[in-house]
Amino acid sequence: MNRREVIKSATAAGIALAAGRIAASAEQQSRPAGPDAGPPQRPNVLVIYADQHRIDCMGAYGNREIRTSNLDAVAADGVRFSNSFCPLHFCTPSRYSFLSGLWVHEHQAWGNHATPRPGTPMFPAIMRAAGYRTKAVGKMHFTPTYLDVGFDEMELAEQDGVGRFDDDYHRWLKGQDLADGIDLEDQRSEYRSRAPAEYWETFGARRSDLDEAHYSTTWIADRAVETVSKWTGGGNLLMVGFIKPHHPFDPPAPWDRMYDPEKMTPLAGWTDAPLPRDIEFSGGYFPHAKLTLPALKRVMAHYYATISEIDFHVGRMTDVLRRKGLYDSTMIVYTADHGEYMGFHHLLLKGNLGYDPLMKVPLIIKYPGGAARGTVSDALVSAVDLAPTILRQALCRPAEKMRGLDLAAGGRREIVFSEMPGASQLVARTAGHKLILRNPREKSLFFDLKADPLEMENLYGRPECQAEVERLSKAIEEWRGPAGPTRAYLDENAPVINQPNVPKRDDNHRQEMIAYFQRKLGLAPGKQ
Repeated sequence: MNRREVIKSATAAGIALAAGRIAASAEQQSRPAGPDAGPPQRPNVLVIYADQHRIDCMGAYGNREIRTSNLDAVAADGVRFSNSFCPLHFCTPSRYSFLSGLWVHEHQAWGNHATPRPGTPMFPAIMRAAGYRTKAVGKMHFTPTYLDVGFDEMELAEQDGVGRFDDDYHRWLKGQDLADGIDLEDQRSEYRSRAPAEYWETFGARRSDLDEAHYSTTWIADRAVETVSKWTGGGNLLMVGFIKPHHPFDPPAPWDRMYDPEKMTPLAGWTDAPLPRDIEFSGGYFPHAKLTLPALKRVMAHYYATISEIDFHVGRMTDVLRRKGLYDSTMIVYTADHGEYMGFHHLLLKGNLGYDPLMKVPLIIKYPGGAARGTVSDALVSAVDLAPTILRQALCRPAEKMRGLDLAAGGRREIVFSEMPGASQLVARTAGHKLILRNPREKSLFFDLKADPLEMENLYGRPECQAEVERLSKAIEEWRGPAGPTRAYLDENAPVINQPNVPKRDDNHRQEMIAYFQRKLGLAPGKQ
């Protein structure tokens, strides 16, 4: 029997039974072996956090073209959630909600250049206070770059903003006399304005200008594997943040040849042209109207390759855990900060309306002791539910202000919510309907997801839908409460971790890094 055959959908009774097995497993693992056995053994926790991973781009979620055997194996050993949603569909705010168990309007870090308000609880800090050894590797997307959210150590590889001029990875590249030029062209406006025609024609789908050994995914994974290799016993937390599969779609050789674009099948929701309402909202980071089917297939081939590359390194991590006899007792979480349109409604990337491919993210949880192995949950869940779920498994008490549910105890929502800065989009989604409230209100959208799962027909003004529209509107109002600040909270001088690899704020390191990359890519000084 293959792994996919092992995974079986859980009924309501099955989910309750699974929750009981998880609780019993946690209790059994934490119980001392005898009267002199000492304190309970805390499990290890490995969080693997991708960026911009569309939920159906994984074998465990039914995609028959992508190769993700290692992630599929973790899913077969745990619980796969088919209705997992992000609380805001771009990077940093969603990450802070994952860490804090709070909605974005509560921690108020509304943008990618933002800081959570003082007093925001963070699950790594709670675990550290309880005695866990905590570490983060890869992309975290914080301001300041090495913000102290509870990690003892941070080895960072950033992409957006000034973080790439602070982090360990780009300092390492500089030491190797290398530069990630394609990524700079995609991410920094001063480089993007001079990107070659190939960048625009391929929608950012090109082979990386770095070899595999120097590519960010390899660098992040090598440090994650090294960290896990040093684990002994329990009480370790490692969060691994991959930059990919976020654009640019630039896998290194030989990964760029893993998938044949001609054999790619467009994902559900591809249309021959964008919908007028979508183009009215945004023309796209790349022009949506210029996206062709051959271009999309090339993008898909490269996007899948970056996911398969992550999957390969997930296998390296789980292999180490197995060799050390720690796999069964380690909690593993795989998820992402938001999804990706990848052709849905003829759109690419993010930055448009809150459709499901953008809001839904993969979520796999392998619990310690093998509890609930091989189950699938259709419960509506949010990223805010992960902080309390992880803390309970780590035998820690969640902060009182955390809004999340304990998924191991069978937590599920009747309505899941999402929001965007300035209340430009407020989303309430049930199992069968979705309301996207917009400003002005007459541009709002309402979908019957059972009849219209691809969110094509807007029913917002239909008389027969008004009762459900009003119910979900009231639910949004109660969820958000009184309107708070909509401007992102920012504190560039917030506390950072105290480690030798953290650059000093006043040591001119950013200017030196900027000048280096200008020289490497031939950009005139002063353009940064």
